[in-house]
Amino acid sequence: MKLKKRNKIIIQVLGVIIGMIVLLVGISLYTHKDNVKNSSIAEHIFTKRVEQHRPLVTKYAKEYDMEEYIDVILAVMMQESGGRGDDPMQASESKCGEIGCIDNPDDSIKQGVAYFSKMMEATNEDVPLSIQAYNFGLGFVDYAQSKERAFDQEMAIQFSQKKYDEAEDPSQYTCLRKESKEYDACYGDIYYARDVIQYQKKFAKEE
Repeated sequence: MKLKKRNKIIIQVLGVIIGMIVLLVGISLYTHKDNVKNSSIAEHIFTKRVEQHRPLVTKYAKEYDMEEYIDVILAVMMQESGGRGDDPMQASESKCGEIGCIDNPDDSIKQGVAYFSKMMEATNEDVPLSIQAYNFGLGFVDYAQSKERAFDQEMAIQFSQKKYDEAEDPSQYTCLRKESKEYDACYGDIYYARDVIQYQKKFAKEE
């Protein structure tokens, strides 16, 4: 009788444990699904905000002979700000060397398009390289061209590592991604070009 009672208790305990595991897995799946849903909603909102700037992007793309790359420029804006704020292209640093000197979208977009045009000219219209250079700066173009191979992800990581290692004060850079910290590549955004190219496909579909 004692053995049967003990077996019954063990079965009950196991049942409780299995029930808790099932409950935790269910909560985890629900939370993940909810996070994915919220992320999709947020991306949709940001996409719409960026699309509102298409007329200005088109205006300056024509001015700088970049009309072919309107969707790329919109994708850059998506990555930079999601279309938010007075400087949606985050172009202040390229204009005056510091954050905050641009205070309206018109100036931001004009400067952003002009700067991207400069990258495209320097790279002989290598779009992925130009996109990454928009984030890293013109020095990345020289670095990439010295490698005498096509732009790739490893090149971006190596450049970021180099700049981070050379910095007098590395704390001025924020590791934007966990991979950046793992690679000691916290200068800029090592996956900037990859993400912009993904956004570009979305904006091409929106047209």
